[in-house]
Formats: sequence, C-alpha cells, structure tokens
Amino acid sequence: MDNQKESSQLLDTTDCLEAVGVFRGWKNFLFVIVFLCLLALQVAFWLVNADVVATGDDPNAPAAATQPVEPQAEPLTGIVRGPDLATAPEDPNATRDVEIIINAHPDLAEEASGPRHVPLEALTFGRLALAIRITNAVLIVSAAVYFLTLLFCLKISLVARLGGINHICRAFFLALIMLVLLLPWQVLFGRVAVGAIFLPKELLAWSDIDTSNTFRMVLYFLRFVGYWLLVFLLLISAQIRTSRWTRSILRRLEVI
Repeated sequence: MDNQKESSQLLDTTDCLEAVGVFRGWKNFLFVIVFLCLLALQVAFWLVNADVVATGDDPNAPAAATQPVEPQAEPLTGIVRGPDLATAPEDPNATRDVEIIINAHPDLAEEASGPRHVPLEALTFGRLALAIRITNAVLIVSAAVYFLTLLFCLKISLVARLGGINHICRAFFLALIMLVLLLPWQVLFGRVAVGAIFLPKELLAWSDIDTSNTFRMVLYFLRFVGYWLLVFLLLISAQIRTSRWTRSILRRLEVI
C-alpha cells in the first residue's frame, strides 16, 4: 500500500516537473520579447530626442489639399544670338566678385557641390509612430502572458510542493507590478495616471518642451527614461527570481 502511494506521488511530481519545464520555456521566450520591446521603445525615444527623426509631420494630421497646378510656359525653341564667349574678353572683376560671394556664404558652395547626406533620411516620424504602435501591442500581450505564466508556475509549485515558494511568489508580485506600471493608463484616465508605454502623439507633444525650464526637463526624462528604467528593473528582477526558483526545485529534488 505504501509502495503504491509513493509511486503515485512520484508520478504526480514527474507530471508537475514536465509542466514546469513547459512553462519555463515559454517564460524565457516571453521575457526575451518583452525585453526587446522595451529596448525598442527606448530607442524610439532617443531617436526623437536627438532630432534624428524629424517631428514636423504629425501622423494624425490630415493630408494637405492639392493645389491646382498652373500651366507652365513653353520653353523657347528659338536660338538667341549672343556674344561669342570664346572671343569675349575675360573680366577679372567678375571672377573676384564670385570668390567674395562664396567666401561670405559658404552654404552656397556646399549647395553647388551637391546635396548633403542626411542620416536616416527614410525614417520619418510617421513610420516611427507605426513602429511604436506595433511594439506597444506586442509588449502588452507579451507582458500579460508572461505574468500569467508565472501565475501557473506558482500554482504548480503550491500543488506539487516543489519548493522555492519564496522565489516564485516574489517573481509573481514583481511581474504583477511591472504589468500594472506598463499599461498605458493615460488612454483611460488622461493625465491622472500614466503608464510606462507612451503613444506617438504623447512623444510628439513632449518633444517641443522648453529646454530652459529645468523642472519640465526633469519631468520629461523621468517620464520617458526613469519610468522605463523602473519597469525594466522589475522585469529583470522577476526573471532572476524565477531562475532561483528553478534552482531551488532542482536542489530539493537532489538533481543538482
């Protein structure tokens, strides 16, 4: 009778370990996705903050009305007889005047030599806004599923008595706080509550901040860098706790 009971407990523990292995793999996969999405949002912020991406075009602005095209005059096809340049005497004063103009306005020489290369010329704010929206959607779904995965891991540990409850409980609450701080609450509550996720129009509104106002500059970087850093640290802490939980299970089962 005792042998059958021990055999049944061993089978239950084996099944729970298999479930833990599945959830552990998905947990690590979702962690990588959330990690990359957070990095992508921070890169988007610094692209706008460093003026690498021009914020002149509002992605929500309506398209400008097309102006009627005025008919252009036909080019002259006749040949105008002018003085022969080969036989015309060279005017030294004209050459000196051109040199004086170029020295006074070096931009004219640069324009004459050809257009200057603009870094990330193809990356407009409209395209960046689309990338931010897609990243936000993937980030919210991944963070929510990551939190649910930790919840299932916690339940399995409690039912199967696998150990490491201290670590998985801490990881669960860290992931819960991360998810709450991550969600864009400003969409529902306006300025009353904000989340770490920012919208393109919000980034566009903050990009025109007065740099001479120290208080607003502090709020600006706390909003887009400090808040992001807090969520990022919560994610890393939750992942570290789950790793300790896994090692605790293996140590209790005398695997390591």
